[in-house]
Amino acid sequence: MSLAKRLFGGAAATVLAAVGAVAVNAGTASAADCGYLFDDFHYTSSADPALTANGWTPRSYQGGPGVPGATWSPNAVTFPTDGGQKVLQLTASTDGTAAGTSHAELYSTQKRYLEGTYASRVRFTDTPVSGSDGDHINQTFFTISPLNGDLDPTYSELDISEYLPNGGWGETGPINYQTTWYTYRNEPWLADNLHSEQRSSLNGWHDLVAQVANGHVVYWIDGVQVGDHGGMYFPRQTMTINWNLWFIDTAAHTGGQSTYIEQVDWMLFAKNQVLSPAQVSSQTSSYRTAGTRFTDTVATSGPCTNPSPSNPQPSNPSPSVPNPPAGDCSSAPAWQFSSVYTGGNTVRHERSRYGDPSGPKSGDGVHLWKARYWTQGSEPGWTQQWEDLGRC
Repeated sequence: MSLAKRLFGGAAATVLAAVGAVAVNAGTASAADCGYLFDDFHYTSSADPALTANGWTPRSYQGGPGVPGATWSPNAVTFPTDGGQKVLQLTASTDGTAAGTSHAELYSTQKRYLEGTYASRVRFTDTPVSGSDGDHINQTFFTISPLNGDLDPTYSELDISEYLPNGGWGETGPINYQTTWYTYRNEPWLADNLHSEQRSSLNGWHDLVAQVANGHVVYWIDGVQVGDHGGMYFPRQTMTINWNLWFIDTAAHTGGQSTYIEQVDWMLFAKNQVLSPAQVSSQTSSYRTAGTRFTDTVATSGPCTNPSPSNPQPSNPSPSVPNPPAGDCSSAPAWQFSSVYTGGNTVRHERSRYGDPSGPKSGDGVHLWKARYWTQGSEPGWTQQWEDLGRC
């Protein structure tokens, strides 16, 4: 999460049981390969050239979230061996002062991830590895886009897990959140989001999965569905993938220096595919069995999509209100990032190469695209919200 403080402005989503129905179109073992990012985190240090070559950046810039004036250092990102496996480790410590507080974060350098399945095996910790316990520490796995001004309607953020073992934001711990953001304003504070929560300890290793497709974000922990968020909260633009470890405040600190860790065993992103938690485990095992420590075919696999859902979100709220007529390549307008489109609207656009509309073009040429349902800020060619009608 990128915010220095947090209040939930949206409604809490209902937490679903493991037997609850999945609202997105579930993938199958034979689903088309639309591109994968997999990393087993076999690096020597945050200065390992392979880390940046593979698209990761250890955070060094200062600022929020968390304790104002705290340090964010690449040295807080390490890669020890745990249980015979190399892992990503984030380390954060505090002595109760801003100058004595350090945070850690690793994030993807490119903002190119939108629909598909996000997964990571993460070890949360309830107690510090040294020092007194009780700090308001936040242990996370999330995706995020920049906020382009207060209440930016295209802002997108998925907090797949934010684990607070000792509480914070007025809550006692342990508590874990999944939060899907529409937008926010810092001053005066206003948040617009949906969230689910679990009020129990998550100390130890957990498989975290978020399925982002067909207008829904479905969250899972260890194969149990814990949230289903949708509507206007569905992400509207590409995001980065992130893990960070930071102190919400120092109000609960006692004693000298306390040090906490969060570890990550692996991560997987399947572009434009809905993988079940079991399929995520199978895919990860296949990579490891083959000795694959890293692979990235997200940019090179093309903009393939899942088949249309059997019960998609209706394009029209009422059958008495027809869709606007679809234009062709000569009459359809060029796609605009900030414009709102509804089901049936058509646009002309050449998709970007990496999922960043301000970045280089793909070289595929201009295509005609038709919106399947309401959308804003989602680039044609990188999201199932748009149907490709062919090259102009």
